[in-house]
Amino acid sequence: MKYSDIDNRKKAFLFELDDVIYPEKDYLFQVYYLFASLLEYTELIDAKAITDVMINTYIAGGKDTVFDIVKEKFGIDEKYRVNFYHLLLTAKLPLKLLVYKNILNLMQEIVVDRKQLFVVTNGNPAQQLNKIKQTEWNGLEPYLTCYFAEEVVPKPEPDVIDLLLKEHNLQRRDIIMIENSETDRLCATACGIDYLNVSEFLQ
Repeated sequence: MKYSDIDNRKKAFLFELDDVIYPEKDYLFQVYYLFASLLEYTELIDAKAITDVMINTYIAGGKDTVFDIVKEKFGIDEKYRVNFYHLLLTAKLPLKLLVYKNILNLMQEIVVDRKQLFVVTNGNPAQQLNKIKQTEWNGLEPYLTCYFAEEVVPKPEPDVIDLLLKEHNLQRRDIIMIENSETDRLCATACGIDYLNVSEFLQ
């Protein structure tokens, strides 16, 4: 799907951040590398071995058990959990996060067509802001308006969308959400707004 395929009456486009604008693993894997480097420095454990375990754990079962598996496998002290979660929130990444090429093209076309561009994201606001600040936006920054749903009520509750509509004088029919989760689909349905899965654009 391309921008030209979308109803041209839409005035505003809402994007989640992780796995919609960029691959979340691009952030997490860099954090894993930084954490492994910390452990190599403090505990003299091979950083590559730790990084590999962290990445493989993520691929096999997601991000929630990564620290626990590393702790068990390498005998790491529980005190490092604080360091790990601090890094997840505040890490200064070695490399910028890159927007999916097709999504970047879509966003650029939206801006050229003088439509509004919103990032409406769940998750810890500090972490999400850290990701946004370290994304290579290719000049789109002045056109982005960001909403952190947890500062209102997390999606799928519709409160953050209702706030956005009110603050920008938009009607429900004016907006469309680009999503990649059941949470966002439930939110869009609850709000009565249209939505498209990001896979439509990444093919």
